[in-house]
Amino acid sequence: MSNRSKLSVMMFLEYFIWGAWLPLIFGYLPSLGFSPLEQSWVLNAFSIASFTAMFFSTQFVDRNFAAEKFLAGSHLVGGLAMLALAWTTSFTPFFLFMLIHSLCYVPTLSIANSIAFANVTDTHNEFGRIRLWGTIGWIAAAWPFVFILADWAKVPAFGSVGFTEWLGAALGTPRSGADLQTATTYTFIVSGIASLLLAVFSLSLPHTPPKPAVHGAERFAWLEAMKLLRLRFVRVLFVVTFFDAAVLQCYFIWTNDYLKSIGIPANWVTPVMSIGQIAEIGTMAVLGASLKALGWRTTMILGILGHTVRFGLFALVPTPAVAIAVNMLHGVCYAFFFATVYIFVDEFFPKDARSSAQGLFNFLILGFGPFIGNFVWPALGGQPVNFSSFFLIPAGVALGAAALLAVAFWPPKSAAEIAA
Repeated sequence: MSNRSKLSVMMFLEYFIWGAWLPLIFGYLPSLGFSPLEQSWVLNAFSIASFTAMFFSTQFVDRNFAAEKFLAGSHLVGGLAMLALAWTTSFTPFFLFMLIHSLCYVPTLSIANSIAFANVTDTHNEFGRIRLWGTIGWIAAAWPFVFILADWAKVPAFGSVGFTEWLGAALGTPRSGADLQTATTYTFIVSGIASLLLAVFSLSLPHTPPKPAVHGAERFAWLEAMKLLRLRFVRVLFVVTFFDAAVLQCYFIWTNDYLKSIGIPANWVTPVMSIGQIAEIGTMAVLGASLKALGWRTTMILGILGHTVRFGLFALVPTPAVAIAVNMLHGVCYAFFFATVYIFVDEFFPKDARSSAQGLFNFLILGFGPFIGNFVWPALGGQPVNFSSFFLIPAGVALGAAALLAVAFWPPKSAAEIAA
């Protein structure tokens, strides 16, 4: 197997692990009887791990371990913790197992990128094609649950009716109640098994040795990153990215319940949400042309306004057909804003500051934004949720963030201006 094929498999499994458990956990935690505050802490285990990765672990790993061996060890421990979640129903051990998994998993997102960057010859042309397999992995994790979460006790025996009738019953008969809760535990089992597979496969990846600190480099890379906030346009983008990441977390927290409330069968929730990742593939394909035609600021504004349109339609037109169609905007929201931010940093910042800047925005996108969102959105939603009025709140926040970007974000024309 070629190095490029190995790197593609690595990315596929890396994001398959995350995509298997994340979409359904928001409905699973209430079924365990966890309070809203307990649910927030479980969800924030991932954000806590993002904080530690930003400030300590990723830099420590990068400088002291061969990347592929760290990937193997992390996914071994993280996979075992994920498997344990399938049999855990009490808050304290559930939170601890999720925290162990997250502390092991989150640094691997950056380390996997480092392995890929270190082992391709043409970064601009090859990395995007390799990273694409991560999105495919996330999508692939969703679709088996159409059958795993089907209520097979109510489906006619195979062969007893015509195939079309049998398939329609299998696809349209979801589990419910305690039966659905039990079946949802398979999300942790599937994710854990994928993590263990990646632990073994990582040992076959090309050797990527540690990178010792450059003489004169900042001892703590995050301090170097924080210095970038001296630049006004970075401060504006920092604030806007925080709000956009918090709004995105609202989508993950409440879309599961919303889709079921408007008539989407429980076993179809993850495939419906995966439409966003499918659209992401197409949006990423046209991102370069969009940036060239529209520019950085307009492209980012369109990405943020995607949230406004999506939540607005969720609130005002609560029908299955509209909800399924508007999920395609997830690709616009991700590619036109988050992916554009990463590209903007790589394009404009001096080479010696790029890693620090990427870490700064990763801290918002994976850490601080979701951390605050995991407390705010459940508290504002309440029980039962009136989605028609509630979803207008994140729609309005996104609209405000887009307006701030339009008025106050004026980036320099070149990296040389930033260096100066």
